[in-house]
Amino acid sequence: MKSSRDDAYLGKQFQQSLTSTDSSPIKKYQEMVIGQPSLWSLVKHEVVVTLFGSLPGALGFFLRKLFYPPLFGASGRGVIWGRNLVIRHGHKIVLGDHVVIDDNVVLDAKGSDSSEITIGNRSMISRNSVLSCKNGKIAVGSDVSIGMNALVHAIEGSDVIIGDKTVIAAYVYLIGGGTYRTEMSDIPFKDQGTYAKGGVHIGPNVWIGAQSQILDGVVVNRGAIVAAGAVVNKSVEPASIVGGVPATLIKYRESTEQKA
Repeated sequence: MKSSRDDAYLGKQFQQSLTSTDSSPIKKYQEMVIGQPSLWSLVKHEVVVTLFGSLPGALGFFLRKLFYPPLFGASGRGVIWGRNLVIRHGHKIVLGDHVVIDDNVVLDAKGSDSSEITIGNRSMISRNSVLSCKNGKIAVGSDVSIGMNALVHAIEGSDVIIGDKTVIAAYVYLIGGGTYRTEMSDIPFKDQGTYAKGGVHIGPNVWIGAQSQILDGVVVNRGAIVAAGAVVNKSVEPASIVGGVPATLIKYRESTEQKA
């Protein structure tokens, strides 16, 4: 059975590979950003992002529509890419039809081959938001809206799943894993590594208010509402409204939602 010290070592491997003096800067960059060893993958990414990534207006929109799809694992019809996107390990990112990715969004699928980001049809990721994996998976359903400056983070063993037609307001944090171990008093927290509690699962037709935090291990069930500023550390019942720090039940919605 693995010990906490073993987990700490495994959790640090990726960071150590980037800070190692044994690799060249270009190799570190390729490992962090591209995630593929081929020179062609590196050249393709650099040329496309450099030439078209920050172009404003209709011209930038048109050229990104032409040249960005090959940077991704798959890209549906009618996708809109904003300016200054940060794309890491794009071959592990899958976009559905008519997805909107606003300006300054980070889509970071780096990590092992199991890392991936999928975004369903007609979903929108608003500006300055970050979807980040660390050997985990993020799955955004169809017709989902993620507001400005949101953070969705998943590590191995703590995937983040967002159901269809869910609305996530600005400055919301969905934290799948990343809690530091604390049991070893002789070792700095950073060196102990993190652990997972099973991820964050957001059901369909959920509304999460601005500046809320949904912590690892939480399920927010169908039709629920999370009030603005709530910190949710336990699962939320269907068609319920919760709020506060930590979040507690305020009331239930209409009985038709409870039965849905």
